[in-house]
Amino acid sequence: MQTQFNMVAKTLTGLEPILADELRVLGAADVRPLNRIVLFKGDRRVLYAANFHCRTAIRILVRVKKFNVTDEKHLYDEVKRVDWSTHLDKDGTLAIDPVVTNSTFTHSQYVAQLAKDAIVDQFRENTGVRPSVDLNDPDLRLNFHMNRNIATIYLDASGDSLHKRGYRTVTNIAPVNEVLAAGIIQLTGWDRKSPFVDGMCGSGTFVIEAALLARNIAPGMFRKQFGFERWKDFDSALYRQVFDEAERGEIRSVPFEIVGSDKDPNTVQVAMQNVKNAGLEDTVRIECKAFEDTNPPRGGTLVMNPPYGERIAVQQMDEFHRMIGTVLKERYAGYKAFILSGSLDFVDRIGLRPHRRIRLFNGPIECRLMEYQVRRRKRRSR
Repeated sequence: MQTQFNMVAKTLTGLEPILADELRVLGAADVRPLNRIVLFKGDRRVLYAANFHCRTAIRILVRVKKFNVTDEKHLYDEVKRVDWSTHLDKDGTLAIDPVVTNSTFTHSQYVAQLAKDAIVDQFRENTGVRPSVDLNDPDLRLNFHMNRNIATIYLDASGDSLHKRGYRTVTNIAPVNEVLAAGIIQLTGWDRKSPFVDGMCGSGTFVIEAALLARNIAPGMFRKQFGFERWKDFDSALYRQVFDEAERGEIRSVPFEIVGSDKDPNTVQVAMQNVKNAGLEDTVRIECKAFEDTNPPRGGTLVMNPPYGERIAVQQMDEFHRMIGTVLKERYAGYKAFILSGSLDFVDRIGLRPHRRIRLFNGPIECRLMEYQVRRRKRRSR
């Protein structure tokens, strides 16, 4: 692999600028955010660091080849021209994830089959032995993208999606994934010096990601393995340097509160277990309280993902959202409050004028991240 090479970081809609900034901090060059991806260049250290440190990346891909496709035979031949022995052993395993858009090739699985045939045929002709396919745990995972008959082959450096940090072994029934949670926290502009609160914390993802950010703990600390660790050119000494530098940069404690609360005792147990898995018991406090009963620390940032009708049946959605607004005004004066909601028809019932509306997606559900600056009430003069 050359000193500098082309890479792609996948992310979620609305988080591209955040991810671009993360990559620049890590030393990436030619960083260019596009729709749900960020293009960049870097060396092997940047590759390892991007997987280990980026909180808003879903996958990091390394480009192998880009070419125009005229027909099926041409696709097969172009894939076969790559020397796959530099990436995979003859008795190894591989998987191909295809994405086909705006192409005369309408079946993505057929494209993947052609590419797979070209690779295994090359090994069979050269060695008499062919790699096998393992869709769940391959030695080499490839991404094959085709847009308007322009094909691009990528090595998947991440393996499992990077949102799978490793600390969240159990979830509630409507979780926000770790990448989205980390991105939302950074979109809030939280200063990491004041309290952070989630009044409907569910499985605890927001407060855990806030604590990791505040203590400068890299999300890769919890991963058992990245895809690049099984590559033939894996540099274990360089990766160890990246790991050790991240460990030395951690902050042992923070002088402010990070608090999550939820009214359901079972959900609270889930959140507490996830906090323990992340080793953050001394940083994050989880309480069993309904939002209307919370007593937040003075002056901070609130982030919540309240239940909404498409995911959880909540009776009387009007009253529910009015309650949120009332509690914000009565108990969270001086806070910057951020509400992620897929209930676009109901969110106006909160009764506060939003300072910002940011379009995001929680899975397939279009949402808005609403920012409210909750002002302290002025006393009326007699």
